[in-house]
Amino acid sequence: MKKSKLLVLGLIAALALTGCGSKTKEEPKTTPDTGVTSTGIPNGTYTGEGEGKGGKIKVELTLEDGEIKKIDVLENSETPGFADAMQTITDAMIATNSFDVDSVSGATLTSTGFKTAVENAFKQTGASKDQLVVKEAAGTSNKEEREAAYTSDVVIVGAGGAGLTAAIEAANNGASVILIEKMPMEGGNTLISGGEYAAPGNWLQKEEGIEDSKDQFYEDVLKGGDYENDPKLVRTLADHALESAEWLRDEVNVTFEDYMLFFGGHSVKRSLVPKDASGVELISKLTQKAKEVGVITHLNTTAKELVVENDKVVAVKADFDGKEITYNANNGVVLATGGFGSNLEMRIKYNPEMNEKILSTNSVGSTGDGITMAEKVGAELVDMGYIQTYPTCDPELGTLLYVGDVRMEGRSILVNKEGKRFVEELERRDVISKAVVEQTGGVSYMFWDDASMKASGVNVQHKKEYDYLIENGILVKADTIEEAAAFFDIDAKELKKTIEKYNEYAKNGKDEEFNKRGTLTAFTDAPYYIMKSKPAIHHTMGGIKINTDANVVDTDGNVIKGLFAAGEVTGDIHGTNRLGSDAIADITVFGRIAGRNAAKAAK
Repeated sequence: MKKSKLLVLGLIAALALTGCGSKTKEEPKTTPDTGVTSTGIPNGTYTGEGEGKGGKIKVELTLEDGEIKKIDVLENSETPGFADAMQTITDAMIATNSFDVDSVSGATLTSTGFKTAVENAFKQTGASKDQLVVKEAAGTSNKEEREAAYTSDVVIVGAGGAGLTAAIEAANNGASVILIEKMPMEGGNTLISGGEYAAPGNWLQKEEGIEDSKDQFYEDVLKGGDYENDPKLVRTLADHALESAEWLRDEVNVTFEDYMLFFGGHSVKRSLVPKDASGVELISKLTQKAKEVGVITHLNTTAKELVVENDKVVAVKADFDGKEITYNANNGVVLATGGFGSNLEMRIKYNPEMNEKILSTNSVGSTGDGITMAEKVGAELVDMGYIQTYPTCDPELGTLLYVGDVRMEGRSILVNKEGKRFVEELERRDVISKAVVEQTGGVSYMFWDDASMKASGVNVQHKKEYDYLIENGILVKADTIEEAAAFFDIDAKELKKTIEKYNEYAKNGKDEEFNKRGTLTAFTDAPYYIMKSKPAIHHTMGGIKINTDANVVDTDGNVIKGLFAAGEVTGDIHGTNRLGSDAIADITVFGRIAGRNAAKAAK
């Protein structure tokens, strides 16, 4: 699978799919007023541009009598959720009559691009920002009022894929549900993932005549995790993956594309792809469904502590805008707070190799909060040292590169600076990552041709990322192999030999060097593409120990009453290494189980 406070949106910034930086392009003001006000700032409407997470942001700024009256977004390609940051900043700018407002944490790149666009619009006035008379604007950070305590049957911590799924199922089983999330929007890592879902025996496999089974998936997951997984948990995942994919499709109304991807480590192609190959489809539909079934969601709310009374978890203490709030749970609490890939201190504690030198694909909200809270009430932690890197990420930012999904189509090869292949392209993520770091410069170069680009459509489905990669010299498109190789100073002579050899393998139907699985397709005509990438932290396999009912288990092997967990916050499901697209299956299967069982737990 490819997937984070207040002006807390700064989270998923680290995971921006397209770039950072703030390239700007100023445009002339549209309707300036030649009259100068007493402040020295001319009235009028002005336009400006900035570079956000998803590309260009264009705004229109209206000034009147030295005051910011209105800011309209004319153009943007920001991911839903991140886009909300622009409204938050707009409200703050108008309230304070200043451009010097906080960025929205969790949406750092969007915030930076938006603020740059607004300031560029203001530059058209010829005035200085200092001429704006700043207003006092008390309480603009969180306008929402909260009580000191709330009570519901089920309290769920974390509004990513697992938390939303658990909330829906708890509500469907008759429980009143409050869902709390520390970020300013729902989504977590699922929002920024590709959202692919491993489902054995699915409807597309049947159409393509691909034979698969729950048992085959079970074996793939165990083998992929070096048999360090809990077989009972893997059995539960394998047995319920397909029905939960159908639940997403039929009950939550998630739209899936009409093709699958072949992720490394799987024995067959079985991974479903959501609309637009993006986790946005999952989160938007799950969020909508949660509202429909009556789930109450409190954003910008950071869980701090689990409350235990009479050996049962009965409440969650949380912080909202500096105020402590107690969320009482009649039946149970579900932890769905994700992993700890963005918590450097925690990573180093459990695996010193995962230090500050390694970038991360994760949302900035992935800081292990739920793991820490659960440990304090006696939960057992398992597999904490197993931290996975994704092999093909932005070498500058660490973000996962979805243009690289051409690899999962079996239509590309990975080479090194010397122009030679060094690993099977559909191997496990950990195997590929380890092989990459051993190459010159610790990077890989992915090569593919025009036919592969057209067949995969990654330049269309992920156009914003494609444009960013081209503009920033991470991806090159060339008319000859020699030209493409020269761009990255790759040995062109050896690369041509490698391609010729691979084409011969494709002709004979067998990869003699690395035994690449799936169908081998020869490379043909230009243009040719080469993308530079390196591994980055992607998933933490360790976490809270649970049983097959999603109950949290303590260090003595006993169930902690009233406490459940699902998703990346848990451990022992994926072993040493998670296979691609298994995470969405995991969060859906165990999210549903946790939600149902929390709803039915004895009061």
